[in-house]
Amino acid sequence: MQTAIVDFVNTATGYLWGPFMMILLLGGGIFLTFRLKFIQFRFFGYMLKQTVGSLFKKNKTASEKEPEGTLTPFQAVTTALASTVGASNIVGVPVAIFFGGPGAVFWMWITALIGMITKFSEIVLGVKYREKNVDGDYVGGPMYYLKNGLKSKALGNTYAFLFMLTIVSGVMVQANSAAGTALTLGLPTYASGIIIILLVGLIVIGGVKRIGKVSEVFVPFMAIFYVIGCLIIIIANITAVPTVFALIFKSAFSGHAAAGGFLGSTIAMTLRWGIARGAYSNEAGMGSAPIAHATAKTDHPVRQGFWGMFEVFIDTLVICTMTALVILTSGIWKTTDVIASGMTTKVFSDFYGPIGGYVVAISVMLFVISTIYVILFYGERLAEYLFGHTFSLVMRYVYLAACFAGAVGGLKFVWMFLDLLFGLSVIPNMIGVLALSGVIVAQTKEYFTTEGKYYLKDVGSKGHYQKKVDKN
Repeated sequence: MQTAIVDFVNTATGYLWGPFMMILLLGGGIFLTFRLKFIQFRFFGYMLKQTVGSLFKKNKTASEKEPEGTLTPFQAVTTALASTVGASNIVGVPVAIFFGGPGAVFWMWITALIGMITKFSEIVLGVKYREKNVDGDYVGGPMYYLKNGLKSKALGNTYAFLFMLTIVSGVMVQANSAAGTALTLGLPTYASGIIIILLVGLIVIGGVKRIGKVSEVFVPFMAIFYVIGCLIIIIANITAVPTVFALIFKSAFSGHAAAGGFLGSTIAMTLRWGIARGAYSNEAGMGSAPIAHATAKTDHPVRQGFWGMFEVFIDTLVICTMTALVILTSGIWKTTDVIASGMTTKVFSDFYGPIGGYVVAISVMLFVISTIYVILFYGERLAEYLFGHTFSLVMRYVYLAACFAGAVGGLKFVWMFLDLLFGLSVIPNMIGVLALSGVIVAQTKEYFTTEGKYYLKDVGSKGHYQKKVDKN
């Protein structure tokens, strides 16, 4: 019986995450790109100024009103990034290169550029249709814009229920990954399970405000720690970088012949692995980020939406690219001696000596811990939407118990449902985003054309977007 269930789940997951999901996510993103007039490209510089650039601005004057929200915009984006920047940024990218060839990196970039507009759209809706819970905190996400925007409580409930179950599988898989990494450092899995419960429990029990405060320190540290380790290796192999970029672009449209231990790839394989890695890495279209961003203190949904674009930029175009360049400039992707998921560790160990393995191990553990506490927070919000605030507190401890079970390798039967449930959750979310695209367009026009309040306040004159509106 169990074998039949396993076969069914594997077959269903394969179909779901095949061409159908690629068309839904990539096609949906292209549709939104046209509807919003390529905003992620035309306002890329403005997006950087409004996100990372705003961190260096002076504090607002006493006369300026504090925007409504629970977390600062930076706390909201680092909380969302804590979920998206995970172990797959380190171990998933070399797997995509191994099976899809260097060209997979190009399609990973394309997916990220398209995903920027999808993430932007999700967050605009998440902030617009958010509500306050019994604690006075802002709550939002796909379930709220499906219920309040699309007027479909059934779709909202479907998304929330599917994604709540996804979280159970997700925390188990992530905890097992952290425990497995710690085991290489000599720490028993049961000890890892206890440490994960204590660390994650201390963070989530403090509520969304503590999660935000931890994330704004923890996430930049872990990302910078790993990126610096990558940059040193890339700089040491700098002469190979031009050749690597030429290889990425060439094999993106031609596949790649086998070389050494490399299996060789067709264009179809290159597309599949690149798009899948990009979509799975930045989670654009999956509906998780709006749950975090809906808590932000912001004066307009579009302003917070730019933080969503920044999130995809950092996750895929920076961190995943760093991993890809480490793998490609080192030449390890063509070897037969190392399994794909262990390539990053091997390169770091060869370059830095014994300490290199520890750098990757610590990075993986940091990335995984951050993912666990944020997706656990997401799970609480989903449970709260479905069954109320008290039940969400009960689910908190269910999720913590799942962390321990995952760390010691228990209930592996549950894990196989993760990708299937995750994929099924995407469908109602993307239905909502695409059906409410007119609302996103209206919110964007309001932001760029309301004189003196939003965009015009920032640039001090009539901007490019408004000039186009005036012409029409």
